[in-house]
Amino acid sequence: MTHRNVRAVSRRRALALGGVTLGMAALLAGCTRTVDGTGAAERWSATKVAGLEITTGESGPRPGVPDTRLTAEGSDGGELDRLARNAVDDLQKYWGEQLPAAFDRGFDPVSRLISYDSTGPAVTVCNSSTAGAVNAFYCSLDDSVAWDRGQLLPTLDDSFGPMAVVAVLAHELGHAVQFRLGSAGGQTSSIVKEQQADCYAGNFFRWVAEGNSPHFRLSTGPGLNQILATLFFIRDGVETGFDAEGAHGNAFDRVSAFQFGFGDGPERCARIDEAEVRRRITQPASGQASPAGETAGNLPVDDRDSLLALQETLRAAFDRPGAQWPAISRSGGPCPGATATTPASYCPATNTVGLDLGELGRLGTAPEQGEGGLGDFAAFAEVASRYALARQQAEGYPLTGLATAQRTACMTGVWAATIVVGRGAVLQLSPGDLDEAVAEMLAPRSLIAADANGAGIPSGFARVEAFRDGFTAGAIVPCLEKYR
Repeated sequence: MTHRNVRAVSRRRALALGGVTLGMAALLAGCTRTVDGTGAAERWSATKVAGLEITTGESGPRPGVPDTRLTAEGSDGGELDRLARNAVDDLQKYWGEQLPAAFDRGFDPVSRLISYDSTGPAVTVCNSSTAGAVNAFYCSLDDSVAWDRGQLLPTLDDSFGPMAVVAVLAHELGHAVQFRLGSAGGQTSSIVKEQQADCYAGNFFRWVAEGNSPHFRLSTGPGLNQILATLFFIRDGVETGFDAEGAHGNAFDRVSAFQFGFGDGPERCARIDEAEVRRRITQPASGQASPAGETAGNLPVDDRDSLLALQETLRAAFDRPGAQWPAISRSGGPCPGATATTPASYCPATNTVGLDLGELGRLGTAPEQGEGGLGDFAAFAEVASRYALARQQAEGYPLTGLATAQRTACMTGVWAATIVVGRGAVLQLSPGDLDEAVAEMLAPRSLIAADANGAGIPSGFARVEAFRDGFTAGAIVPCLEKYR
């Protein structure tokens, strides 16, 4: 994002807002070797995600189910290899059903499964050494799927649970699907291949969530949140352009592709092409220059100039003829008849957005500083969400309830769309900013997707989808019409 000094505009001084830090992208730099869409149209429901009921049950391997008979070369016979083999078995069952139904093509199981230890003695897989190869990948040379049981799988399992391992392998089997469909030729860019593979993974997890998987189960609340958190973890770093070789996408774009697949069938994923990706991708190209006058850094969100700049963008995004702009109070204060939220709150009685500058500053710190922050954009987006409530009040909408929470997320996405680079806003998005919003909405508590009292839907999937609705539409009316 860009901050132009509102007290000295003539100098055009700007600061680039820093994005979230790299998770594990470097460990998964290459997982293959060699339209806008939001899912099926349906009425929004506070109790559903992509048409499925929001559930909070168990996620992970089904207890008491016999293991697959598939074998993996090089396996140590351990628990993680067993998990990976069961995942591949269910994935091949799914694609054995879906490829004929969707494309009138048969699905032949992959020829080889390979387990290796990146920390152990090196072996050659897909013409490359496994030494230090913290990765999982599909190799078209011998139609194999390989994974690192030494570091990658333990890290995923420890950080996000066993379904994170399944998620990575679902992505790799997506590449096998591409190979069978002949859609991953040499002229296809890395980002298109990876977006399709994330989408195909979404197809599979829809099938799991519907209860069809022999070995696994998935709740559409916390369970699905963990899958999206995995995608966030293995996103590209902010220094990677979408046009780079091996680019997989930032968290926002990876989650979007997964959601397309979860909401629609495999045909939707196969339609992802260069034109669509270039139209909707939010990850910048390699070496894309920052606007003149910018310097890199995480903006101090509790700074007076920063808040004045934010207020200017909010007024531009949420302006309504005849409506009174809400005041922004740097000290907050009591509000009759309303529950205070932090670090920002909206008081309908006084039409005031109150701020807890201490908490706002903590949230706005860069993650690498170790203070529990998510970054400047996440903090600004929480303030924007409270400002969006003022616009809803002006329109006569209720300020409490799950529809309000989703409407607020959608409208916050609209605000984000008004500050993309090139729009001339006093604040502008920089690489990694939208990923901060994803991280905030996948957390147990999200203010971006909350009503005036801080309540919201327990599904991170639904929260991110609402935000993306607004970001894609770039207008408030669709948010008001959908989330009633």
